[in-house]
Amino acid sequence: MENGSTLRRSLKLWQIVMIGLAYMTPMVVFDTFGIVSSVTDGHVPTSYVIALVGMLLTAASYGKLVRIFPTAGSAYTYTQKAISRRLGFLIGWASLLDYLFLPMVNALLTQIYLTALFPEVPSWLWVVLFVALVSFLNLRSVNLLANFNAIFVLIQIVMVVVFIILVVRGLQTGEGTGTVFSLQPFISENMNMGHIITGATILCFSFLGFDAVTTLAEETPNPKKTIPKAILYTALWGGVIFITASFFIQLFFPDVSRFHNPDAALPEIALYVGGKLFQTIFLCTTFVNTLASGMASHASVSRLLYVMGRDQVFPEKWFGYIHPKWKTPSVNVLIVGAISLSAIFFDLVTATSLINFGALMAFTSVNLCVISHFVIREKKHRTVKGFFNYLVMPILGALSVGILWFNIERSSLIMGIIWFSIGFVYLLYLTKAFSKAPPQFKEEDVVSELPDMQITS
Repeated sequence: MENGSTLRRSLKLWQIVMIGLAYMTPMVVFDTFGIVSSVTDGHVPTSYVIALVGMLLTAASYGKLVRIFPTAGSAYTYTQKAISRRLGFLIGWASLLDYLFLPMVNALLTQIYLTALFPEVPSWLWVVLFVALVSFLNLRSVNLLANFNAIFVLIQIVMVVVFIILVVRGLQTGEGTGTVFSLQPFISENMNMGHIITGATILCFSFLGFDAVTTLAEETPNPKKTIPKAILYTALWGGVIFITASFFIQLFFPDVSRFHNPDAALPEIALYVGGKLFQTIFLCTTFVNTLASGMASHASVSRLLYVMGRDQVFPEKWFGYIHPKWKTPSVNVLIVGAISLSAIFFDLVTATSLINFGALMAFTSVNLCVISHFVIREKKHRTVKGFFNYLVMPILGALSVGILWFNIERSSLIMGIIWFSIGFVYLLYLTKAFSKAPPQFKEEDVVSELPDMQITS
């Protein structure tokens, strides 16, 4: 390291899980409910179950790889090590779309929410204040960030619990299905599995972020043990929250006939369930969602840029810099903050389109990396257990991601291909038209920081 500093290994398992859940934003279930309920004919929880199974397969692939490569580069590093350095660079470049634009999306959402509440305030001011706050918290300490995220996630969970209590009271007075004891949201005579799977493909994007905890691998004392658990718990507990909340929403709203605008049903859901006061409190909590997700996504992309800077893919002097006191990639935090300010000029559709492409590239690559490393190189598929763990599961994971690729929006695909092409041109420059390999940091320099008991595969 040019400045002699490294990231501080201080995060505990619960802190990492909270950062992952903050990235996913548990209350996103309310944003998508109207759309998916319409698509699935009132079976949103079933679609969430299918989406969760698909995402857990990919989460398992991340867990297998982080035990072998316990660094902060996530899919970028795994692809470098398991397949090839050139492809690793391209996956890292594509992943930047997911990581870089989510902080911008959260800034945009904050602008939309607060402009609606305070129309007299210039909308650009909310973006500046949001980015400044998120950047400040990311600069100081990853533990401070984790603790704030824990508070914000708990606020969301409390709000969901209060919502469920109000739903139960409403059901007891004859609202919706009129009973809590009903499996109708999960299964009914008129359910169509094709529609359910279509709904699941939409809901899979609610899970984006469980993989982001891998970028914190160099900030926990025992990454080979802690990070795989954190990935699994983030995806699993996020799924449990989504399924539980959507079950009670579906009981109260068996169909979308009560919604004036099913595509943006959150305000109406809160109003019908709890009245005007609850709706106001509920909408204020959506700001907490964006703040929590903004902090978590800002932290993740800062770490990915740090690894790419350490590899000298980007100028190491800036991107590979660690603040000697705070032990955070402070220059990257400021760079991400500056990029997030462009939310003043962007629109939500464009930013969201770029996120989806980057995430799917990372998910696809990670499943293939498991096969490449454990099957092709290590030959660990020759036992029944190895065949299932290292071949069957990642293939199923890749197939579940393939369904998402099939349903990706045209704008996401076009803009993603343009971004990928720019990365390919930059790779040609870095490698002098493939005459040499891309630069790469020595993994043992990171692994050597861990106790011997932690670096055994």
